[in-house]
Amino acid sequence: MGRGKIEIKRIENSSNRQVTYSKRRSGIIKKAKEITVLCNAQVSLVIFASSGRMHEFCSPSTTVVDLLDKYHKQSGKRLWDAKH
Repeated sequence: MGRGKIEIKRIENSSNRQVTYSKRRSGIIKKAKEITVLCNAQVSLVIFASSGRMHEFCSPSTTVVDLLDKYHKQSGKRLWDAKH
């Protein structure tokens, strides 16, 4: 017996929304750590809560700046000007 499907929509109750956010944030950070260890992948994760608080994870073997530079080279998308 599996879990039932839930409808993906905004949780109106602020207390329930905060609990869900906290649990899911912890879960996605845990998955980022696992894929880093198991697959030797370079991972950077930044989450901004609706309150403005930031949570982040970056693989120990790299930095966010290195990953953003790599992203820039791979995708060709300009993230910021050199003067910044």
